[in-house]
Amino acid sequence: MQRRFIQKHLQNNRILAYLSGFAFLFIAIILGISVGTVSVPASAIIQIVGHEIFPFISIDHIDSMYTSIVMNIRLPRVILAGIVGAALAIAGAAFQGLLRNPLADPYTLGVSSGASVGAVITLFFHLSIPVVGSFTLPLLSILFSFITIFLVISFARKIERSMRVETIILTGIIFSSFLGAVISLMIALTGDELRQIIGWLLGSVSMRGWEYIKIILPFFAIGSAILLINANELNAMSFGEERAHHLGVNVHRRKMVILTAGSILTGAAVAVSGTIGFVGLVIPHLTRLLWGPDHKHLLPLSILTGSGFLILADLVARTVISPTELPIGVITALVGAPVFGLILIKRKTERSG
Repeated sequence: MQRRFIQKHLQNNRILAYLSGFAFLFIAIILGISVGTVSVPASAIIQIVGHEIFPFISIDHIDSMYTSIVMNIRLPRVILAGIVGAALAIAGAAFQGLLRNPLADPYTLGVSSGASVGAVITLFFHLSIPVVGSFTLPLLSILFSFITIFLVISFARKIERSMRVETIILTGIIFSSFLGAVISLMIALTGDELRQIIGWLLGSVSMRGWEYIKIILPFFAIGSAILLINANELNAMSFGEERAHHLGVNVHRRKMVILTAGSILTGAAVAVSGTIGFVGLVIPHLTRLLWGPDHKHLLPLSILTGSGFLILADLVARTVISPTELPIGVITALVGAPVFGLILIKRKTERSG
């Protein structure tokens, strides 16, 4: 009887979690499209978007200016911010589960910095691979992010065979600082591209358009699908690699698959939006606190929450000192840095207690 009650409670809790996640994302999307120099009514947004999906819906009584603002400016911006936030959040949740540490995320592990180096090299040298064309930027970002995480893991293993999580994170921070210096060197050597590179590094989804959504979408779909498929393995590895091995998990192979998927997501996100920190740190941690550590639900819920969070962060970035826009990375850092500090304090208190 008690077991049945617990199962029912958990099921209801998960339903509430998903309903809350979808509601949060929906509200964030409506606010992100509606609020701005010209306010667009929510009813007009729903009709305009509905007409694009279902052409038989009439929008004759909607101002054409609203249609132009929604479809050409705000909707692609909101969708791009949502995909980037979702990609960083699910990658962070996977890294935290894999390394069993809430401080692990693409930013602290140096993956974002590696992706940034790949993107800056692409912009600096105007690289374009003939076969892939516009996909050159995300592909090189993903390549450099994967190389970075591989070097971080390898270097941490040389320092300490047991590869404690603290060692991996410290190694990631060291690599991140070094790669940041490499980026600064390239900026110092650049000429006309200076403004473009600096603007991109600060993080933004402004004036990206539908083209950038097409660039990130396939990588987001592939990376997210891989992580969702490996949710049970992440659950097993969150208890330790030895326990996961006893449960029948090929730890080494799954670790490489998860790291590769996280690198794909991070590299693609950095390629289209620049460096946006703390999303992969804060969102999975808060989602885990609210709804529990089961990765079968933690990963999709992180997608919903991360997506809504970055849409709202972008909204604040472009409206708080309007008409001037702040880099979206500034807003996420202002939120994420204090949370990062609180996590450190909490962990210290738990250990000393």
